[in-house]
Amino acid sequence: IVIFVTFSFGCIGWVDDYRKVVAKNSKGLPAKWKYFWQSVSSLIVALTLYFTATLPEETALIIPFFKDIALGLGVFYIVLTYFMITGFSNAVNLTDGLDGLAIMPTVMIGSALGIIAYLVGNFNFANYLHIPFIPGAGELVIYCGALAGAGLGFLWFNTYPAQVFMGDVGALAL
Repeated sequence: IVIFVTFSFGCIGWVDDYRKVVAKNSKGLPAKWKYFWQSVSSLIVALTLYFTATLPEETALIIPFFKDIALGLGVFYIVLTYFMITGFSNAVNLTDGLDGLAIMPTVMIGSALGIIAYLVGNFNFANYLHIPFIPGAGELVIYCGALAGAGLGFLWFNTYPAQVFMGDVGALAL
């Protein structure tokens, strides 16, 4: 599911960049179409996660630092997931621009989420830390590690003189 989100939002960014660079259309993909395709992708993921959940913890909002507080979201899980995926994509892309300021927080958060995914996906650690065990969550460590590594690679090759240039990947810029 995570790879689907990455691929679908990457396709939106590719179409936008293609229209800007190859088709010489300075506006790229119109904002309404970016938002439409981001919404379609986000809703597909939200519905898939909701209807394939086998444990109540998979659709609950677990409050950090309080081990016994988990809010069962029910159908609101779909709405929250949609806003998280679409909202964070646009928030990062709109505030980042072309200068790469968001990459270091991405590396840090990707690393932290990788650690959390490992702990939640390992029965022994989850039991010891009194956090929910979610089978298969440990597989996200690979993705989070790749994300953090790619971000560090971007930073390495983007130092003076920059050898890599990365544009937006689906930003809802107007």
